[in-house]
Amino acid sequence: MTGELIPSPLLPAPPGTFPVPALIAGAGDKASEHFLEFFAATIRNKNTRAAYMQAVGQFCRWCEGLELQLHTIRPLHVSAYIESKALTAPSVKQHLAALRGLFNWLVIKQVVPDNPALFVKGPRFSRQVGITPILEPEQMRKLLDSIPTTREVKIARKHGGGVRIEADVKGLRDRAIIAIMAYTFARVSAVLKLKRSDYSLQGKRARLRLLEKGNKEKLVWLHHEAEQYLDAYLDVAKISEAGAAVFQTLNKNHRLSGDGISRRDMLRIVKERCLAAGLPENICNHTFRGTGITVFLQNGGSLEAAQDMANHSDPRTTKLYDRRKDLATLGEIERRIAFE
Repeated sequence: MTGELIPSPLLPAPPGTFPVPALIAGAGDKASEHFLEFFAATIRNKNTRAAYMQAVGQFCRWCEGLELQLHTIRPLHVSAYIESKALTAPSVKQHLAALRGLFNWLVIKQVVPDNPALFVKGPRFSRQVGITPILEPEQMRKLLDSIPTTREVKIARKHGGGVRIEADVKGLRDRAIIAIMAYTFARVSAVLKLKRSDYSLQGKRARLRLLEKGNKEKLVWLHHEAEQYLDAYLDVAKISEAGAAVFQTLNKNHRLSGDGISRRDMLRIVKERCLAAGLPENICNHTFRGTGITVFLQNGGSLEAAQDMANHSDPRTTKLYDRRKDLATLGEIERRIAFE
């Protein structure tokens, strides 16, 4: 549970139960049970669940501040809450979706008589171009080449002293992850969930089995460079068990821990690698997906193929990652506008 869902001190969670907001707990055990059911039973995506929990928790705290009760919440309250929050249009839409979904579930379960969020309108918003920062091909090359794949290890004096050069499993791991995201257009969550058995050879070419958003299984061919980087990492990592995570965290001894890398840890890794390469600090995990799609289209790849590789159900989503116009416009600005 997020901090927003911790009950007030006057309404602690009973032993053996999960905490719920005071607003929900005050409506009785039935309300608490169905509140938890909504998140556990109706939302399968963990990221969506976490975002909805955060949104609902904030709304409940706001209602508690006004001393509202669950059954007294009206559309006017939901509207006032939205107006009071300094949120972007997409965030407002997400908060409203979370509240509509929760109250709809509570109506079905006969906890509340109607859905106060149902007819509250959110802001009009549409996005024609994605906002994810991308890298140009030269920057992507610079990043991959900048990641060190060897490291110096000090030798104890009793063994003669000095240093020895050995393969850096961390650098090899990070380079392989970034290359796979860029060359396959895969989401970071799908790459980090890879198991050893998901990587195999089909004839002479390598293939990955990715479990993408919505538990959609996707088989993708690996670009030869991504294959080389992954093989170099696995040769050093010595991961052999079929169910073992391919990309693992390191312990204090610079050895693989057996635990998979989280998205948060991966973001920290990306930030560190980009900083070391002198690249913009706004680069994120999603950057490599957008970069791969843009470069693919720049080099003559079809939108249909890019859509299939990115596992998008709608080509309009793929177009959000197509930043060719942005790059062309920037180039024109640099060439044509000069105040000298």
